Amino acid sequence: MISVRSYSAQDEAAWNGIVLQSRTGNFLHLRSYMDYHSDRFVDQSLIVLQNGEPCAVFPASLHGDTISSHGGLTYGGLLATTDMRAQSTLEAFEKIASHYASAGRDKMIYKAVPHVFHRYPSEEDLYALFRMGARLQRRDISSVVEIGKAPKYSKGRKWTINKARKANLVVAASDQLDAFHELLCEQASDRGRQVVHTLHELQLLKSRFPDQIVLYEARADGQLQAGALIFDFGSSVHTQYLGSSELGRVNGALDLIISELVNNQYADRRYFSFGISTEQSGRFLNEGLVAQKEGFGGRGIVHDFYEVDLK
Repeated sequence: MISVRSYSAQDEAAWNGIVLQSRTGNFLHLRSYMDYHSDRFVDQSLIVLQNGEPCAVFPASLHGDTISSHGGLTYGGLLATTDMRAQSTLEAFEKIASHYASAGRDKMIYKAVPHVFHRYPSEEDLYALFRMGARLQRRDISSVVEIGKAPKYSKGRKWTINKARKANLVVAASDQLDAFHELLCEQASDRGRQVVHTLHELQLLKSRFPDQIVLYEARADGQLQAGALIFDFGSSVHTQYLGSSELGRVNGALDLIISELVNNQYADRRYFSFGISTEQSGRFLNEGLVAQKEGFGGRGIVHDFYEVDLK
């Protein structure tokens, strides 16, 4: 028998335990990550129980009359252990929808976890969404390298990497988030954008997840020319932020970092994720950005958002 109940702070240990056992959860779904910006969101998360025992969690936040899973995360959805099977997943979605509908919510936005971040097959949720009549609301395309199987670099890419080495650039892990964040801000300003995380937020998250959040820099004579902030999910790693100075772009510093990470530092992993290259809820493809990622062997996977009517 499946039931659901609202998450409370007293459930933190149980919540985290389920995330760590789940087929699709990672450190982004631990409460110490989710709650770093809790002041921005009204939490509506649920714990799913099977015969009275927690078997899944559902990160969620409230936006007007809409439930999002989750507004502060790239992806969320039902994070279930292997105890959850197809039929129990259908029951869980029925109970989740009923819970929010009873609370007066109109609809639910479901951000599915892309399959490359699964630790074990887990797409019962997509079947349940289909059964509920969910609509595909948004689809972003992200570029991912399957490490060890990627296409060979072009001559131009190899030339740029060799140029970076000749510029005496050295790639190394670093804790100097302040310099990297300043570089990101300058880069974002040039493009008329803003960095999502403040320096304080990055420092806080880094202190909470020192092994999972790692900064790699390319420097020459002590000068920072490029950096990559990596989120390490285990079998897959993700470039949360990539940044380069004007000199770094001339010298190919970021190309060198990515080459070192894919071919050396994370060569034992399965996937290296560059993130999305779409804007306007997936309706616009940044061709230059996606081409850069494809130049390293990245190919497309989708980040899907589904909309479910709860009325």
